[in-house]
Amino acid sequence: MNATKTNHISLSFDAISENEAFARMTAAMFMAQLNPTLDDVEDVKTAVSEAVTNAIIHGYEMGDDNISSGQTDHQAAEEKSCPQVHMECSYTGRELYIEISDKGVGIQDVAKAMEPLYTSKPQLDRSGMGFSFMEAFMDALTVTSEPGHGTTVKMKKVL
Repeated sequence: MNATKTNHISLSFDAISENEAFARMTAAMFMAQLNPTLDDVEDVKTAVSEAVTNAIIHGYEMGDDNISSGQTDHQAAEEKSCPQVHMECSYTGRELYIEISDKGVGIQDVAKAMEPLYTSKPQLDRSGMGFSFMEAFMDALTVTSEPGHGTTVKMKKVL
């Protein structure tokens, strides 16, 4: 009898820039169980990086003063309760599912936000290509958001 292999992880982390690399590497290590190609790993790492960065920069309106690395982010987290980004990774067979969510400001117009080159923060030199990269590197992408309640990005990659 062929049982379909499944697995799931869930983690939450502070919405600070240093944790973007942690999330990206965690997703890569999780999917390593499926013996993916290097190209697939790079695709997923890029998509996770974009989703987590969006949650930090746009979801929580971190802006200019919280996107730098080092002491400032750490001090800000200690001074007040830091908002959280949540990541769920799972697979069924060779289908990898990744969900990145925040409980931040939400997106007023998801369709507009997903347009290539659109950015709500041009002053931060954002390229506006995050959702485009996620769509290009993953096999499926769904973005749901409610203003004032946060955003959830669901991605799927068939390996």
